[in-house]
Amino acid sequence: MNAPQTTPRTDAPRIPGRALVLAGILLSAFNLRTAVTSVTPLLDVLGAEFGFGAAVAGLLGMVPTAAFALAGIGTPRLAHRLGLERTALLSMALAAAGLLWRSLAGGTGALLGGSALALVGMGIGNVILPPLVKRYFPDRIGPVSSLYITVLQLGTILPALLAVPLADAAGWRVSMGVWTLLAVAAMLPWLGVLRIERRAGSALAHLHDRAVLPGDEAPELAAPPPRGRVGRTGLGWGMALMFGMTSLVSYAMFTWLPKLFVEAGAGPGFGGGMVALFSTLGLVASLGMPALAARLRNPFPLALACAACHLCGFAGLLWAPLALPLLWVALVGLGSSTFPLALTLVNLRTRTPAGSAALSGFMQGVGYGLSCLGPLLFGWLHEVSRGWSLPFAFLTLCVGVMVTGAWLACRPGVLEDRWQA
Repeated sequence: MNAPQTTPRTDAPRIPGRALVLAGILLSAFNLRTAVTSVTPLLDVLGAEFGFGAAVAGLLGMVPTAAFALAGIGTPRLAHRLGLERTALLSMALAAAGLLWRSLAGGTGALLGGSALALVGMGIGNVILPPLVKRYFPDRIGPVSSLYITVLQLGTILPALLAVPLADAAGWRVSMGVWTLLAVAAMLPWLGVLRIERRAGSALAHLHDRAVLPGDEAPELAAPPPRGRVGRTGLGWGMALMFGMTSLVSYAMFTWLPKLFVEAGAGPGFGGGMVALFSTLGLVASLGMPALAARLRNPFPLALACAACHLCGFAGLLWAPLALPLLWVALVGLGSSTFPLALTLVNLRTRTPAGSAALSGFMQGVGYGLSCLGPLLFGWLHEVSRGWSLPFAFLTLCVGVMVTGAWLACRPGVLEDRWQA
């Protein structure tokens, strides 16, 4: 491959364009989990309102991963047809519509339907943000990835922390519906980017040309993403397994952590606080994991450390949940640091925006597909066994699968070279 060319970073069209895109990336990132963590602390309230039990609660826990899997499968081709920026706008529009519909729900069906629509929009955002970073910030992948994943974690923490207080003060509809406003706000930068594109197409085209890595044939996704070829690589399956098992554990915790603490003798507010703490540790990981991964040729030891944290946290939650609850939840939260690791590896293990989109779509489509039964199986095992031993044994097995995937994903090399091989 030719030696990298040094491109000046001071041309006028590039600076405002990148700033607006960065604002869009960060606002979109904040909205990628609000539909998940704004509802789980309110499951008891919603169950009493609509008359459903553990089965529907488990189904609500399964909807995010199922919707994200569907979005992972379809988003790369959608981005090829619409462009990355229009696809990002669409993702936030669907998220806003679904959040509003869910907050106005009159029954369980509307609650599930609104959740599914919002989560499909958020799933599209999950897939589209890494290639946007790859296109506009190829020289800042580590810092920008760290920044947007940190904001994503903030958008995970705040709804969990505020769900019960807002519901107590203004009702559950306001508690869940207020996040619609932030999804609408996230649409505005993308509308601005598209307006620039219409008014100054040549300037933005120049920005696009300068925002791709040396060796890219074109700034756009010039051909439909070759997802099938990703599935023929150990890298693709390793990323999917690492990401999928991390997601399975995380969504099982989001869904069932409040109930675990309530059954142990704590109150509902305490359970919501523990979900917020769980998310906060993801925030801590997102601050350092992308930059650290970018510096390591093979970051597999980081994945092993995450697995050890998971296993220690599971043991504490199973055998002494109220003895040191902050420690147990913190350990499980740190164990989920393989989530920002996987998102960072999407760009570290690809050379082009098209490769990034293909790997991101395969990883999230297959990964979320594998993980979508996690909350349901975790709850079913709890109901069948009338305890938490079987559910945590299941999660321990999933951590073992995650380590296997991480070993494949962390090996040096890029996707495009493995396609050619």
